[in-house]
Amino acid sequence: MLSRRTLLTGSLALVFTPATGALAQQFAQSQAEWSQNYEAVSRTRVQRTSTPMLSQEALAATEQMIEYYRNIAARGGWQPVQGVQGLRVGSKSPAVMALRQRLIITGDLDQAAGESSIYDSYVEAAVRRFQARHGISSTGTITGPTVTAMNVPVDVRIRQLEINVSRLRSLVGAGLPNKYVVANIPAALVETVEGGVVHTRHAAGVGKIDRQSPIINVKITEVNFNPFWTVPASIIRKDLIPKMQKEPNYLTENKIRIINGQGQEIRPEQINWNSNEATRYMFKQDPGGEINSMGFVRINMPNKDGVYMHDTPSKGIFGDDFRFVSSGCIRVQNVRDYIEWLLKDTPGWTREQIDATFKSGDRIDARLVQAINVYWVYVTAWATPDGLVQFRDDIYNKDGLGNAIPVASRTPTEPDQEMFLQN
Repeated sequence: MLSRRTLLTGSLALVFTPATGALAQQFAQSQAEWSQNYEAVSRTRVQRTSTPMLSQEALAATEQMIEYYRNIAARGGWQPVQGVQGLRVGSKSPAVMALRQRLIITGDLDQAAGESSIYDSYVEAAVRRFQARHGISSTGTITGPTVTAMNVPVDVRIRQLEINVSRLRSLVGAGLPNKYVVANIPAALVETVEGGVVHTRHAAGVGKIDRQSPIINVKITEVNFNPFWTVPASIIRKDLIPKMQKEPNYLTENKIRIINGQGQEIRPEQINWNSNEATRYMFKQDPGGEINSMGFVRINMPNKDGVYMHDTPSKGIFGDDFRFVSSGCIRVQNVRDYIEWLLKDTPGWTREQIDATFKSGDRIDARLVQAINVYWVYVTAWATPDGLVQFRDDIYNKDGLGNAIPVASRTPTEPDQEMFLQN
């Protein structure tokens, strides 16, 4: 019994020897495609670096990347790619040749990859690399956001790097502690850092365009397990009242209690939802990781903006490219790994104890033996010493480049179905 690989590369291939030149060339291309699948991805994959985004090494690499992109500009930059959306492995189009050149210019594709019009595995791997560098799902298929990112002019990318070098200099120059957390808002990403090395990385859900996460430098002091959630006044006004007008049972179904000024619970039907009466009361959601908006845990970090980090029962958002979904607080993926790192120097809080506390549902507070600095920053471009440069959309339009870098949406969204999962 012959294997598929033997059929394509072994003795039976001799059957095709007398074929015409065109057919032979087509078969050769087929053979090349099969053989390269084993190495193309590994040669262009984006490796996870242990270098913190906030570090002298990242700052120096970003400064060097400015010169690299200036050299690209001096050679004419790159041309916009067109007619490539939807292309994937096996596609054949004249547009693939222009796509190859675009990927070669920024180092995502080896120059030796040639000028074929076939979307082969080398092109797919290069597209994956490009997508990973721009915070786009690495599918290897050309999507709309991928085309948009490819067509940002080189001079705009240079300006973006220059702006963010200034930010990095300010942050790194101020001095960083041995142990800290950084949440990069445009990247919707959290890093834990100790001894100059990244220990964990977490996808995050951050503030919407019209409810932005603030830029702050504070300290994490406490972890609250199985917390209550008190609805902020802004959410009562913007979300809760409209929601209750449409779904009168929403509070009851989501175990949210209404408390008056005397500490007494009142029923939802006692409130006039066609007025602002609800803003006079406190709304408190019962603990419970499957329904509570903070999930199983809240990370306290006292600050004037009243924001914090937390778990969420809405885990699906972490698989999205566009994670600007909250009312200003930051939701953290794989939160158990995160709090294990936060509490590792606090006696009594092993991973086993953390897991048991999650499971028990008990309301317990764990105060960190030493508070940990947390930086919420706004960095849309940075590089690492391995020569990899990352770009993200200027979601809050803080780079001052206007619409030079299009983003998925700058339009405030309507309250979604999981309105209380937006904090």
